[in-house]
Amino acid sequence: MLTRKLGSVAAIFALGACATVSAPVEGPKLGRALTQDELAAWDTSVMPDGTGLPAGSGTAAQGAKIYAQKCTACHGENGKGGSATALIPNGSITSINAAEKTIGNFWPYSTTLFDYIRRAMPWQQPKSLTSDEVYALTAYLLALNKVIRDNDTMNATTLPQVHMPNRDGFILRFPNRI
Repeated sequence: MLTRKLGSVAAIFALGACATVSAPVEGPKLGRALTQDELAAWDTSVMPDGTGLPAGSGTAAQGAKIYAQKCTACHGENGKGGSATALIPNGSITSINAAEKTIGNFWPYSTTLFDYIRRAMPWQQPKSLTSDEVYALTAYLLALNKVIRDNDTMNATTLPQVHMPNRDGFILRFPNRI
């Protein structure tokens, strides 16, 4: 009786092994492979050292005009907060509350601010700002947070040189990658 059961089990395993050796199944043929140009349009990563920053420039004065048009509705007048969080600090961080973390008291790199604005803002039209507009908004927000002077110009050379107040407030997970 035991040998019959073992024989049956062996036959089932043999059939299962044969079934998995079949030809690969074709997919549903949805979409197509991206071209190199299409892929390059989405390769917009900016590193802390400024690698990946595009050409362009902007000042806080230019950024103030863009902010009034495209950002005030959510982030409030002068970045003090609205339906979205404030962009300037009310003080130092006293808890892990995300609402207390702002550009001037939390973000470690100015290039991260540029990258975030370019990718995600304005929220209803992400990736719609030109490089000059993103540099100008970055300059405006850095000036509001008193990280740079009002007349400083931000571009691919000057932006990575900005030392954010909380740059040394992080423990790097992979320090050899920076």
